[in-house]
Amino acid sequence: MKTVVQTSHVAAPAAEVWARAVSPEGINDELSPFLRMTMPRGIRGRTIEDVPVGEPLGRSWLLLFGILPVDFDDLSLAERGPGLRFLERSSMLTMSLWQHERIVEPDGASSQVSDRLSFELRRPLRWMPGSGELAARVVAFLFRHRHGRLVSQYGGAE
Repeated sequence: MKTVVQTSHVAAPAAEVWARAVSPEGINDELSPFLRMTMPRGIRGRTIEDVPVGEPLGRSWLLLFGILPVDFDDLSLAERGPGLRFLERSSMLTMSLWQHERIVEPDGASSQVSDRLSFELRRPLRWMPGSGELAARVVAFLFRHRHGRLVSQYGGAE
């Protein structure tokens, strides 16, 4: 299993950062312009705060540049909380396990945002030499980009 961790400090209150980060609009803003994530029909218009824990939520497509389907995520929220935290544990077309934990912690008037991504490539991909390292680089790039978008929106905090 591969793991990638990304942490940033942003100059906004944790509740504000959390509210945006768990909404479909916030998720897609962070992914833009490289990816757009569709929401399964049953959870459209809802946030992570509103969906059931431990149940399949449906299929979400990842669209390259908002147009070309490149992967899907069979979404499932494994845990919510304590505090401003979620743990998504899903499977994808390319990954037998995708686990995304996000924690937003107050730091005075600012916030610390941490993402921990763990994944296991599906067997055909896993057998290709270097595929795990390449996938880890892609995931790390995408989450550096997401955190860069957060810092752009809210400003960085010391």
